[in-house]
Amino acid sequence: MARIPMTSGFVIIPEGEYVFRIYDATYDEDFGRIEIKLVNAQGATHTERFSIKDKNDEYNEKALNAFSYFAKTAMNDYTMEDIDPEQLINHYIRAEVVHTKVPSNKDPNKEVTFANLGDKSPADGFDTEPVARALTLGNGNNAAPKAAPKTQTASTPAKTGLDIDALLG
Repeated sequence: MARIPMTSGFVIIPEGEYVFRIYDATYDEDFGRIEIKLVNAQGATHTERFSIKDKNDEYNEKALNAFSYFAKTAMNDYTMEDIDPEQLINHYIRAEVVHTKVPSNKDPNKEVTFANLGDKSPADGFDTEPVARALTLGNGNNAAPKAAPKTQTASTPAKTGLDIDALLG
């Protein structure tokens, strides 16, 4: 019987303080939306979005202030007057992840949880030993790197997992 590899599904980053590396940043000028993609030392990702223009194509001051503070903190330069969001790539930021629970739009009897970044401060790198994904994500083609194929040595027995045929008889 064929072995099917398992993937891990989406898991929201637990609340707490993390150092993130910015691995991608895009700005959609037509809609005034900035999207910043971050990864922590454990390889967990988070996306921060800023809608800096409203439906009338005018600047949304609150969102612009939030993005400005985020960018200045990540760059550790509070005198900046403007920035291309791509300049943020490969900079680090320390931030507190805070969960916000709200009723679902689709089913008012259910709650959905959003992960938001709270207090932020500059960082110059990870404060714990990062996994490879934390350092390589976004480098090259801005896609998650594929896992390296596992090689087995003669002294290590192969891990085959559960044999469903043997369990079912």
